[in-house]
Amino acid sequence: MFLKNYLEQFGDKKIKLFVDMDGVIADYDVGVPSGYDKKRPLYTSLDKLKVISKMNNVELNILSVTRMSEGFHEKNKWLDRYAPFFEKENRTILSREDNEFMSSSDLKAQYLEKIERDDGVIVVIDDDPLILNKIGNTSKDIYRLKDTALVD
Repeated sequence: MFLKNYLEQFGDKKIKLFVDMDGVIADYDVGVPSGYDKKRPLYTSLDKLKVISKMNNVELNILSVTRMSEGFHEKNKWLDRYAPFFEKENRTILSREDNEFMSSSDLKAQYLEKIERDDGVIVVIDDDPLILNKIGNTSKDIYRLKDTALVD
């Protein structure tokens, strides 16, 4: 599996892996901001991340954005149902509504910039190249992977 092999290159270093939801582990419906409970789970990606969650040096995290604050509850409920291996304390769902409707790329980049490195590695998986580019421009030490890293 590509992702597992990719992460093994870091040896025993602590890896904080941040995974987006929309388009990565849940089907993304363009223009449908609510009704998250009806989003189709992407089982291929979820199955691979479940394997990754068992790696001793990997801390598996969700990093997602919701347009409105009520999306926080919907996304957590979806994770409880389809991906409970993402521990509740490792789920970060940022609300654009609570942040003056800042762009998703700015929200994620600002959040990741503040993450404690602890001599470890930060890896982000997202399906949006704009977000990945913004993160790379903000924090040069973050490894960025497109969602295709889960497809092999």
